[in-house]
Amino acid sequence: MADLSKYRNIGIFAHVDAGKTTTSERILKLTGKIHKTGEVHDGDATTDFMEQEQERGITIQSAATSCFWNDHRMNIIDTPGHVDFTIEVYRSLKVLDGGIGVFCGSGGVEPQSETNWRYANDSEVSRIIFVNKLDRIGADFYRVIQQVEDVLGAIPIAMTLPIGIEDDFIGAVDLLTRKAWVWNDENDPLSYEIQEPPTDMVDKIEEWREKLIEAVVDQDDVIMEKYLEGDEPTIEELKFCIRKGTINLSFFPTYCGSAFKNKCIQLVLDAVVDYLPNPTEVKPQPEVDLEGNPTGDVATVDADKPLRALAFKIMDDRFGALTFLRIYSGKLEKGTGVLNTFTGKTERIGRIVEMHADERIELDSAQAGDIVAAIGLKNVQTGHTLCDPNKPATLEPMVFPDPVISIAVSPIDKAASEKLGVAIGKMIKEDPSFRVETDEDSGETILKGMGELHLDIKVDILKRTHGIEVEVGSPQVAYRETVTKTLEDSYTHKKQSGGSGQYGKIDYLIEAGEAGSGFVFDSKVTGGNVPKEFWPAIEGGFKKSMVQGVLAGYPCLDFKVTLMDGAFHAVDSSAIAFELAAKAAYRQSMPKAGPQLMEPIMKVDVFTPDDHVGDVIGDLNRRRGMIKSQEAGPTGVRIKAEAPLSEMFGYIGSLRTMTSGRGQFSMEFLHYNPCPKSVAETVITETLAREEEKKKK
Repeated sequence: MADLSKYRNIGIFAHVDAGKTTTSERILKLTGKIHKTGEVHDGDATTDFMEQEQERGITIQSAATSCFWNDHRMNIIDTPGHVDFTIEVYRSLKVLDGGIGVFCGSGGVEPQSETNWRYANDSEVSRIIFVNKLDRIGADFYRVIQQVEDVLGAIPIAMTLPIGIEDDFIGAVDLLTRKAWVWNDENDPLSYEIQEPPTDMVDKIEEWREKLIEAVVDQDDVIMEKYLEGDEPTIEELKFCIRKGTINLSFFPTYCGSAFKNKCIQLVLDAVVDYLPNPTEVKPQPEVDLEGNPTGDVATVDADKPLRALAFKIMDDRFGALTFLRIYSGKLEKGTGVLNTFTGKTERIGRIVEMHADERIELDSAQAGDIVAAIGLKNVQTGHTLCDPNKPATLEPMVFPDPVISIAVSPIDKAASEKLGVAIGKMIKEDPSFRVETDEDSGETILKGMGELHLDIKVDILKRTHGIEVEVGSPQVAYRETVTKTLEDSYTHKKQSGGSGQYGKIDYLIEAGEAGSGFVFDSKVTGGNVPKEFWPAIEGGFKKSMVQGVLAGYPCLDFKVTLMDGAFHAVDSSAIAFELAAKAAYRQSMPKAGPQLMEPIMKVDVFTPDDHVGDVIGDLNRRRGMIKSQEAGPTGVRIKAEAPLSEMFGYIGSLRTMTSGRGQFSMEFLHYNPCPKSVAETVITETLAREEEKKKK
């Protein structure tokens, strides 16, 4: 039996280019897992093993690996930073117990750091903070700490202070021991000495140490009292308080360093062991029934309890489909049968492997607290629960956002056409934020995703991994429709064709709903004019109809239907009659309820050097963008804006041209807004023309 108190399941997450993958590489080198450090910019980082990752120098999919430090086992997941792949971060955080949030010493708290931090808050993941790249020009550890407070609303607790900055950065002072860790050779992470801190830092060390003690002692009443009486807590007592506060998310221990220059990673690893929780110290996963309602039971982290495991990632490689599993309770053994509660089918566990990026180590069994991959599972998808067939239960599933952008692809020849379906099937399993539809009229395959880069990578994977050449259409925006007026109406469905007929009458009210409310159905029928057993059929009729709006065929959202009254026939009324009545009522009433086209609005975060701010703002205004704020930083200005997705295609090219290649931006879906009349008319005309064209083909 493994000692779970020696386990740490952690993730590394941050904004693009803050140094997550480089930090992972240094951790693997220090823990003896790899002997040569790979660099992201050379394309040979261990956890960036996809061709697309190596070429672009970004992480696209989360990679899992395991290593040991101070007799503790660490399961580490390196996650992507780019906003198009936040789904990878979300699903990784869902199965982790702790995390390392990496922030760039000069960039500070960047847009994607905010999104990832929000996901970590939602998943209640304990974190330590690593302020990286302090060797860069413009780096400022104290400014980043302030930003964490201001922008993230979090409480960072400085555990180390940097010695020197930018080119003079040589190490850090550990505030608990008041000792300086100084590196002599930036290529060797082990070339450090522990010595007395520089004399000019003594006052600063005492000031920040005092802040640290005051922030953590309230975690324990006895230690707090002792401190108030004038006794300074021991290092053991302080560590106890820091661990307790970190696990209950009261504050976040903050470290500084430079992963690329091999400085201060040991202190971060010690912090993972000292302060991040083991699997038994985090809230147990709640269990739900098949409808998704909480049952009140939880999956306790215990190898002797019934099996509960969550599939959080599917990856297809040259050996077949790998299903990554986080085991919450019980044991998983090779050759045994497990129940997939989503499909209701039993699956056989063929092989269990421990992953090191894309290498694998065979295992006979795994237990609660482990993160492993199983080979040979047929019908398991992300978010499915695997459990003991004799004691079934479902873990809280994952919720994935809807895609906001789509492109049409068509294979260039028959051979590619035959392979396309299989390849896309594998890709959908791997990435739940990637959806695919076939247009029934034109036969085109429509790929839907979270952004231009997301779909660009998917087309690239089709080409390289699966050898399928496709022609790509221009990107299409996922518009929506809604209503603006309140309308009372009535519809009677009557059909008589020998034998029993069909009859259903409904009186209903259609009105605009709250933004983000989707479709809401309510009934105010009293006295049994429309029996209760027919209400779900009426709701179903409206629900099935709302996938196609009346303006241009886009799905309808944010409206409410209230059933006011109606009538039924004792013989001729049935659920199907009322469903047909609701479908016809939708077609009859929606054109009269002030239908309106809605467009996706994106939250845009642009970084630009000072001398190009005017150009960037002018360009965003031309794109119908609304500037929300501007923040000046040491190396440029961050502009936050909201802009319609339809105006943002190809924006990265324009931004680079305006800023001589120095600008960066990130963008994520915010909400739907009404389309201006002139834009709506153009979109409707173009959409209807496209549909007509498809029918002709």
